[in-house]
Amino acid sequence: MRYTFTIGIILVVSGRLGNPVIQETALQVMTRSPTGLLFLCKEDAMIVVLKPNTSQDEVNSFIDHLKNQGFGVHISHGVDHTILGLIGDTSRMVPEALTANHIVDNVVRVQAPYKMANRAFHPDDTVITAGAGQPGVIPALIGDGSVAVIAGPCSVESESQLTGVAERVKASGARLLRGGAFKPRTSPYSFQGLGGEGIELLLAAKKQTGLPVVTELMSITQLNLFDNIDVIQIGARNMQNFDLLKELGGCGKPILLKRGLANTVKELLMSAEYIMAAGNEQVILCERGIRSFDSYTRNTLDLSAVPFLKKESHLPVVVDPSHACGMNWMVPTLAKAAVAAGADGIMVEVHNNPECALCDGEQSLTPDEFDSLMGVLAKYAAVEGRIL
Repeated sequence: MRYTFTIGIILVVSGRLGNPVIQETALQVMTRSPTGLLFLCKEDAMIVVLKPNTSQDEVNSFIDHLKNQGFGVHISHGVDHTILGLIGDTSRMVPEALTANHIVDNVVRVQAPYKMANRAFHPDDTVITAGAGQPGVIPALIGDGSVAVIAGPCSVESESQLTGVAERVKASGARLLRGGAFKPRTSPYSFQGLGGEGIELLLAAKKQTGLPVVTELMSITQLNLFDNIDVIQIGARNMQNFDLLKELGGCGKPILLKRGLANTVKELLMSAEYIMAAGNEQVILCERGIRSFDSYTRNTLDLSAVPFLKKESHLPVVVDPSHACGMNWMVPTLAKAAVAAGADGIMVEVHNNPECALCDGEQSLTPDEFDSLMGVLAKYAAVEGRIL
């Protein structure tokens, strides 16, 4: 039996310990068993608070000292904190060696198996911009305190279908257009999407409406087709496709990461960690329902995941009520609940003729139904002092 121990350290520079999240712990011991299964146990990490008025030269010198010892240092500048995340084999780092430094005020242990996705690493909410710097495209913010609405058909079927829906959802207030070009289906005989042609239709709809587009990537081999896609969606079935996640670390685009069918919230965060550790911190978490013993809905929407993720992580959280229930009449109720739970956005499937849809028509709203929903959501958001 072989044991691998990974210990992380988080450093808070010139910060305060008022945030209870930052006062938690983080020592992850990864144990690989003879069966090849990976078990996550408790991880020991810490935050180190430097004394107030520490000069930037002293901070830089401290960082250089850590790097010279072979550690990678992740720097995050917040309103109240400048946070350094120490990455590498920290098992040889003695906490007392940190407190001996004259600029260190306090050391507090924290707990979490994920680091870059942890709010202790980044106390302020991450705000992600989709579609910036493109002529004619309206940039969309996710995580800025408003409710970002992503809408469109489950699958791209034709130019008239997609542009018609895109125009309607934009008029109703949607900020981003969704549509599947590559479709992972349970049955090999079901419609699998238009592939590259679907990507071209999405880009044409973006040009016509100015809406940034969101679509699903299924394989590393498809990545070259996504150069002009604004947000890459990783579906539930690929949430733990670690090679794909690592590849996305270098793509420089926002990633909408859906929770797996039977995955825990912490496993979702660990998948986000893969993308972030590979160099891409633009991750949007998506709760889309999980499997349970009951079958009256397609999945079970875990709304409790929303406040948990908002507390535990700085990453934006959106909810997909369409896939969660699989029934269009239930979508508006779940969408309202998602806003009440504090979601940064919702993703809703809209089709101009659901009865004839090639994919998931039973869970799609008509444009008129979506327009009505947006009016109601605006009122729900206003109760919380938010806007769509």
